[in-house]
Amino acid sequence: MAQPRIQYKTNAQMRTMREAGLVLIKALDAAVAAARPGITTAEIDKVFAAVLAEEGAASNFLGYYDFPATICTSVNEEVVHGIPGGRVLADGDIISIDGGAIVDGWHSDSARTVIVGTADPEDQRLSDVTETAMWHGIAAAAKGRFVGDIGAAIDDYVSSVPGKPLGILEDYVGHGIGSEMHQAPDVLNYRTSHRGPKLKPGMCLAIEPMLVRGGIETVTLEDDWTVVTTDGARSCQWEHTVAIHDKGIWVLTAPDGGASRLAPLGVTPVPVP
Repeated sequence: MAQPRIQYKTNAQMRTMREAGLVLIKALDAAVAAARPGITTAEIDKVFAAVLAEEGAASNFLGYYDFPATICTSVNEEVVHGIPGGRVLADGDIISIDGGAIVDGWHSDSARTVIVGTADPEDQRLSDVTETAMWHGIAAAAKGRFVGDIGAAIDDYVSSVPGKPLGILEDYVGHGIGSEMHQAPDVLNYRTSHRGPKLKPGMCLAIEPMLVRGGIETVTLEDDWTVVTTDGARSCQWEHTVAIHDKGIWVLTAPDGGASRLAPLGVTPVPVP
């Protein structure tokens, strides 16, 4: 069976994706700032959508397989694809906000996790480990030879963290991105014997580990979107869109291209030429 073809972007196309990434940064900044006790997830969606409208960008979530909103808001035991609605955030909730933007036909995709109000230390650890694991994966995109090196780096970091083990979800993974939101190749968040395709200039990848405080088994709710942990354990997601070009890598959805978080990992990102 033939593998889906990878779309290799030109530098000009990746620069347009950076424009989409900068819009997304602004929209996620506003959504994260809005996530406080007493607000509904639908209200957060409106905040995000307003920024896209102000910037003249389109949402790549709204209408995607009939998804009804511009972001996914996954709260507590909800892993991914939570639909914004009337749910009111309470003190101590953990929420992953996942969104994207399109500029001139080119996509960006990014997710952040927010702990609302007073943080449970174990939730804070979950978020910190997930975010740092993402950066280890991004560093592997710069240093590695194969797409599979990204998942291996994420897995190795998560496995090395002291304390109660955290689970890495295997049913939901990262992906290529470009003129569509989801493209080849799949970007696993765990180590396997499959190396995957070679990492090459022109690739753009959405790297998005999802970790849980309990078991990794999940179920999809009756809305056909929201995925929850079967044991009710809390979950977390962090995601960035990363461009690989002939001079290095650049994180399209990070304000500094990833410089501050990649420096400790021995990587100096380079803007797309």
